[in-house]
Amino acid sequence: MAAVVRRVQRFRLRHLARTRLWLLPLACVLAGIGLAVALLSVDRSSGHHIVGTGVTGSAASVQTILTVASTALVTLTSVVLSLTLVAVQLAMGQFSPRIVRAILHDRRSQLAVGLFIGTFAYSMTVLREVSSSGGSLPGLAILVDYGLILSAIVVLVLYVHHTAQSIRVGGLIGWVADATRDEVDRLYPAAPEPEYDPSVVAAPDYGVVTKLPHHVLVDIAEKADCVLELVPAMGDFVPRGGPLFVVVGSLPEPHRSAAALSVILERERTHQFEPAFGLRKLVDVATRSIYSSPFQDPTTSVQSINAIHDILRRLAPREFPSGRHHDAHGDVRLVERVMSWEGYVRLAFDELRLAGAGSPQVARRLRAALEDLRTVAPPERRPPLDRQLELLDEAVRRAYDDDADVDAALVPDMQGIGSGPDVMSPPPRSASPPPRDIRRPLAGTAGARRG
Repeated sequence: MAAVVRRVQRFRLRHLARTRLWLLPLACVLAGIGLAVALLSVDRSSGHHIVGTGVTGSAASVQTILTVASTALVTLTSVVLSLTLVAVQLAMGQFSPRIVRAILHDRRSQLAVGLFIGTFAYSMTVLREVSSSGGSLPGLAILVDYGLILSAIVVLVLYVHHTAQSIRVGGLIGWVADATRDEVDRLYPAAPEPEYDPSVVAAPDYGVVTKLPHHVLVDIAEKADCVLELVPAMGDFVPRGGPLFVVVGSLPEPHRSAAALSVILERERTHQFEPAFGLRKLVDVATRSIYSSPFQDPTTSVQSINAIHDILRRLAPREFPSGRHHDAHGDVRLVERVMSWEGYVRLAFDELRLAGAGSPQVARRLRAALEDLRTVAPPERRPPLDRQLELLDEAVRRAYDDDADVDAALVPDMQGIGSGPDVMSPPPRSASPPPRDIRRPLAGTAGARRG
């Protein structure tokens, strides 16, 4: 029975060690004091001759260094704890109050705090010996103190990086997901390996497709005399073991591993190789400003639409890649899915149109952007813009009960409300008329319908 009780006690102690924020830093403080006492004893027994003053410096310089370092470490500990509290508040307000536990139990944060206050306790213990000593100095203890101070500086940089990464959405989700995966692996037996499929290249890890070295994959496919078809699109999430490539032909094992490892899978999407993600974030900013509580911020939405408008205007007349990559002999070796012009238009305007139809600023700015894009888009790329104009008309008519409000919200305005024809004085008569295709009423627009 006594053995069972001891096992229960050890289990509870391990649980406390994992779940208490203060326990690991407190252990570091005690370890720092113990280490200082031990090294000071070694210096006394050796007559303070292990490390000379040529390495540590004079007694006055050592006192100055340790005093400044101890003061800085106290301030540093306060900053670290403040950053932790900021991360907790941000996570509670922006993501979920239930994710705070993952931040408070983060071992790396606890070790950083423990190193700072442990080094402070060590420095204070050594500084007391330096102040009371005569001409000799505890060189070994001072040298270790210098090393701990330098380690604290390095850990500070790493901690700031870790905190900045951890307060991101991907970092917080990654904490919870990694812990859940570990528990799944611990509690459930591993599944048998799937049967080998020579026509599919499986993903070696999970993540979002962020980078794709086309020339490397073309070379791999050319050497194996096959065609690689990328299953996920750029920015798609791929689970571990999920299909990464479909092989048309034969791909031997060395080339198979090289093809799988050449695709960069990360925890979050990036702008590189994927401009659609930039539009995605601008749309998020605009829709969040529309739905923000307790006060909406349509002016911020208009600023986001300005950027979206400019990006699509640059994109409208340009040639889109086909997604087919050839080798030096002109043979197709790599095929990937790419976003079309219609896809970019829908990404930019579908959510904004549904969210902003009830805001006069947003609705007017969307119409101005769509009508302007229609003037620069080739004829074959105008139908998606016309579709957005028609759907915007219908959404605005559903959002307002008064016909006057509907008519006002359907006026194109580059400022939202500020430069439309219904709020500006007419131009002087000597001014040249606008281009014909801009003045021309559009099919499905408010002007054509009211006409």
